[in-house]
Amino acid sequence: MTEAYAVRVPRGYRVGRWEVREPIASGAFGSVYAARRRTDDNDAGPPGLPGRAALKFLPTGTRTPRQLTHLRELAERELELLSRLTSPRLIRLYEALTVDDPSHPELDGATVLVLEKAEDSLSALLGRTPAPAAGPVLLAQVCAGLAQLHRAGWVHGDLKPANVLLMADGSARLADFNMAAELEGTHGYTPAFSTPDYTPPELLWAEIGERGRRIRPSADVWAFGVLAHLVLTGSFPLPGSTPTVRRDAAVAYARGTEVLRLSPELPSAWAEIVGACLTRTHTGRIGTEALLRRVETVTATAPAGARFRRPSRRTTVLGAALATASVAALGYGIATWAGDVVSGDAKGRGAPANGAALYGAEDLRTDRGVPAAYRLLIVETAHDCDQPAVTAPLIAAMLKVESDFDPDLSDPALDEYGIARWTPRVLRWWMNEDGTPGETVPSPPFPPAESIPAMGRYLCWIAPRLSAGLPGDRRVLVAAAYRTSWNVVNKAGGVPGEYRAYAARVAHYLQEYTPPGRK
Repeated sequence: MTEAYAVRVPRGYRVGRWEVREPIASGAFGSVYAARRRTDDNDAGPPGLPGRAALKFLPTGTRTPRQLTHLRELAERELELLSRLTSPRLIRLYEALTVDDPSHPELDGATVLVLEKAEDSLSALLGRTPAPAAGPVLLAQVCAGLAQLHRAGWVHGDLKPANVLLMADGSARLADFNMAAELEGTHGYTPAFSTPDYTPPELLWAEIGERGRRIRPSADVWAFGVLAHLVLTGSFPLPGSTPTVRRDAAVAYARGTEVLRLSPELPSAWAEIVGACLTRTHTGRIGTEALLRRVETVTATAPAGARFRRPSRRTTVLGAALATASVAALGYGIATWAGDVVSGDAKGRGAPANGAALYGAEDLRTDRGVPAAYRLLIVETAHDCDQPAVTAPLIAAMLKVESDFDPDLSDPALDEYGIARWTPRVLRWWMNEDGTPGETVPSPPFPPAESIPAMGRYLCWIAPRLSAGLPGDRRVLVAAAYRTSWNVVNKAGGVPGEYRAYAARVAHYLQEYTPPGRK
């Protein structure tokens, strides 16, 4: 079974001028954590260094010799590209560090890339909103990023939605350059890994030499064509219900035994662009500069309102976004918990990480029905509270009782909505991470990414206001106060009679979700 983290870094760990906060993503080759710059550090660092960043840990000091060679190559590729290229369409590298900490041998020697922190990813956006209205604008920005890379003599090598990050101002950045290749004439060399759905047919059967697999800029053009079709129609251009079936369809198409059937939902101008990207052979594909001109021309005629809006607090939390039924982590060149990075052998086999289902196992049982999609939110929300009574099992138990983990719950009769049954006028006071109330009463729906952290903040406020001598489990008393108020619980000397059935259900699931030895 895949480990939840390639590199486990405790919350609060310090590396350089940075303090590690919540996890963002993890995969076979590394792990990404949110971080904040330490205010007690006299070294302000390079000019323009932000207060928050994303730390990408690569375990370059703790693996086998073969693994270390591979990891160092990945790190060197990304460092080389980001240190040499500065572009508004590429994710920014602030600095690179090496962990020097013999007291933590599992971290000692790790390479740490300090990267610009995104608000969202294209993968997460598509999970929430297939074929978004802002699709043409985002595609134009992605294409501009590819053109900038190719002009500088680099091929991305792994373009896909998870590797397109969306910033706070709504702009798109290309990320994950550990598969990038610097051109030597018409070709470069990249490791033998890729995501089958975005790999051109000629690379699916390409020979792999000592330096890796030969790659051309036309590989990025093919990937852009697939990406554009997916963004604009919500479907892949080649038929099949799995990546393996679609890979076989791509091979058949390249050999002339299948034709390319684009979705009828694709606008005609974009159908011409996608068709020019997805030719059977690389020689027939449109060049990047010509592609950019055509994309910009088409985008200029898009409706004026088709612009990507800044993600609200309802769709971003803890550096991750909820996409359908799984946590879609931001793509910093790491296989996410949804398992969207696959090792690119000839048969397209891969082993997705299973970290979402395992996350926080020491705090919250993994075998009692807590949906994997919400484990990160639940566990990290509990960690953000310093009250012993506010635990991950308590939050999970309350969500179970409040809504049965239903993110779309709507009960207008009680004016309660979402997974935590928030009343809008009450949620207003707990929706902001900095403790300030919202400027206006929010309107439902209330996504879990907003509801669960707000629940934690409210519980953390309730806990110290309950009288010290109340009988019963302190955690259950906190839950009862959430349903009524801390003042009512104090006056009743415990759980009020009308809330005892509710409290009993919370107590039942609290016991269910608490790991052995944590009772």
